[in-house]
Amino acid sequence: MSSEDQTQDSPFRSERTARDEARQFVLPLVARIERADPPARTDALEAAARAVLVILSDARSTGDGEWAQVMRDWQDARIRKVVRRARGAEWRRAEALDGITVTGGSAEVRVFPPVPLDGWPKDLARLQVSGTDLDDPEPPAAPDRTAPVLWLSPDLDMSAGKAMAQAGHGAQLAWWELSDGQRAQWREAGFPLSVRTADADHWGELTRSGLPVVRDAGFTEIAPGSCTVVADHPALRPAGLQVP
Repeated sequence: MSSEDQTQDSPFRSERTARDEARQFVLPLVARIERADPPARTDALEAAARAVLVILSDARSTGDGEWAQVMRDWQDARIRKVVRRARGAEWRRAEALDGITVTGGSAEVRVFPPVPLDGWPKDLARLQVSGTDLDDPEPPAAPDRTAPVLWLSPDLDMSAGKAMAQAGHGAQLAWWELSDGQRAQWREAGFPLSVRTADADHWGELTRSGLPVVRDAGFTEIAPGSCTVVADHPALRPAGLQVP
């Protein structure tokens, strides 16, 4: 478990913390899901995780950048991400809003600067949240263990939208744990990563390994405190951890 997750004011604790007293924001992510040609589930999860990293590292999100203050406000409160789906004209309207589109394999995901919980732009607020489910045409290949792997819990049944948000949480926890130099290396490489469901025999070892763990606050779909993702970044990986 990461040091962030262990603190009393972790953004992912189910118990009320000091973060709940701050104004609450949400990071919107929109997945392009055309009716006739939806993306593969794993591609969508990986694109969502990279989208979170891309906006965290964007110059507009740091220092005196135009998104910097709202990014700080969002990270000082609960870390909430909501994934909505769009197609056709909906997607074109979403693309016209300030944000960043990340592609990967068959997936396109656009991430936007955080917005207040009750302050969504109308072209995003009208998009559907529920029912975002996707499949992989065939089982994904074994992940490249020389790059980060975001391991999903084998015990939880999450919609694609929920899993995309959780993968984004895992990527963000790993980002927070890295040094500036390690972050720069990851960014310059294009944020390589994989998202895979862990083998049931190894999930317990992963959650006890000291790697960053996302424990969901329980706002949607799953019980509060559920372990959803372990962020297995090579720079954070403990010696001797064996996961196929």
